Amino acid sequence: MLLDVINVKAYPDFTLLLEFENNEKRIFNMTPYLGKKPWVALKSNNSFISAFVENGTVVWPGNIDIDPETLYEKSLPLESN
Repeated sequence: MLLDVINVKAYPDFTLLLEFENNEKRIFNMTPYLGKKPWVALKSNNSFISAFVENGTVVWPGNIDIDPETLYEKSLPLESN
């Protein structure tokens, strides 16, 4: 099932706090992707923290994005206290 991302917060440690359309919040670690194109560009100039949501996924300036299915499948549920 494909779920759209409705909110994102990017942190300096290259993690994303994601909220999906089903109201589930999850944490995604981008570190394994940052050595590959096009994401390698996000390591410099604090580009990573400029993430925003567009068309149901996470995007960055420079036409960089990541598949929402990957974000969901490779992320961990945020534990609620």
